Amino acid sequence: MDIFDSISPLDFRYYSRDKAVHEALSPFLSENAMIQYMLKVESSLTKTLAERKICSKKIADEVDKASKSVKAEAVYAEEDRIKHNVRALVNQIRNKVSDEAKPYIHFTTTSHDIICTAEAARYKEFSEKALLPVLLELEKTLMALALKEKSTLQIGRTHGQHAEPITFGFAISFYVSRLGTRILEIKNKGENLRGKISGAVGAYNASSLFFKDPGLFEKEVLAKMGLKPASISTQIAEPEFMTDFVHSMISAMGAMANLADDMRHLQRSEIDEVGESFGSEQVGSSTMPHKRNPITFENVKSMWKAFMPRMITSYSDQISEHQRDLTNSASSRFTAEVAAACYIMALRLNKAMKKLVVDKENLKKNFDKSKGMIIAEPLYILLAAHNHPDAHEHVRKLTLESKQKNIPLKEVVFSDKSLEPYMNKFTKEQLDVLRNPDKYLGIAEKKTQEVCTLWKRDLKI
Repeated sequence: MDIFDSISPLDFRYYSRDKAVHEALSPFLSENAMIQYMLKVESSLTKTLAERKICSKKIADEVDKASKSVKAEAVYAEEDRIKHNVRALVNQIRNKVSDEAKPYIHFTTTSHDIICTAEAARYKEFSEKALLPVLLELEKTLMALALKEKSTLQIGRTHGQHAEPITFGFAISFYVSRLGTRILEIKNKGENLRGKISGAVGAYNASSLFFKDPGLFEKEVLAKMGLKPASISTQIAEPEFMTDFVHSMISAMGAMANLADDMRHLQRSEIDEVGESFGSEQVGSSTMPHKRNPITFENVKSMWKAFMPRMITSYSDQISEHQRDLTNSASSRFTAEVAAACYIMALRLNKAMKKLVVDKENLKKNFDKSKGMIIAEPLYILLAAHNHPDAHEHVRKLTLESKQKNIPLKEVVFSDKSLEPYMNKFTKEQLDVLRNPDKYLGIAEKKTQEVCTLWKRDLKI
């Protein structure tokens, strides 16, 4: 099928057209991948049966070989005929083995033993082999940028208004920390995904006919898939393991979207402190040739808008009546799209942040717009510390006077005779801050270094 016949934009715009993305995600998130993981579960089952002397190793080897040759297309053709996806998969294995081996395929298991285990295994490996590496690359890019710009003066902003001085590296280090916590959360929740081999209602009814220790048998099968069992299952594993994993990805997407939004706003013409790198042949507008739009940052924010609400679907999938109903049969299939979107957002944001243009001249120019008022906070705090009876109100009035007379606040302050008894008690360093507000940086530079050092250690990068 032509990719432009696809219905999902994720397929034709973000996945199939990028060979590298396709190669990274297809082994875990495609339907071919899901079928292959289900086949691995069936093979792991017969291998364990052979170890338990229920069948021979020859049969287990035969089933393993057959499982590796089954194709998704054949499974779906069989499903069209019999209207059951897992039985269709089992039949395709059975078609490729001897009559002696056929009874041991899918032996003692139910469909969701295979599906739950395959889902857990593929998302666990997707997390380890695809998602975490690209998130770590983004984290390294942010660390490098934060450290490079740890001393670059920037005006801090609260409520969209100029506030107190920070450094641009400090602003980026905030996202170093936020992304770092999300990386650890994805790692932990991915590793904690659970499978099950406990039968139709989860009580090991079938396997207990053959094993005195069906729970241990389950552990042995799942160990071959790199998984642990849920502590108890019905026909499905406890859904919270998958819910937590999806939440870890979507919360990471939120942190990435917030970073993209900040960079997009700093690229506004009126601010112009940073900019996306722009290719020599890149077009910003179909009608305005001069435009250089923050398209990657906007794309990342837009992807988050599309996939953040899917968390509600994941929460809804926690509900399954009695031992199991089918109300997650369609909705759970879209988890793969959430996983793909998280990967694509990280990949795109990393490319943009790696080539981010930091305009130090405009950073300084914007800082200077509010430079005169910055000393209001340190002045008020110092006055209060030396027992001024109404420091905040006094400084507020001085700021109004400064604006009305259109003169720097520090001139108003240092000419205010009523403040002399208090200011005479200020240290040289404190007075220096009042005269040079660009020094009112707290420990922004030091904190940036500390945050990057912390996450380099914790993430081992």
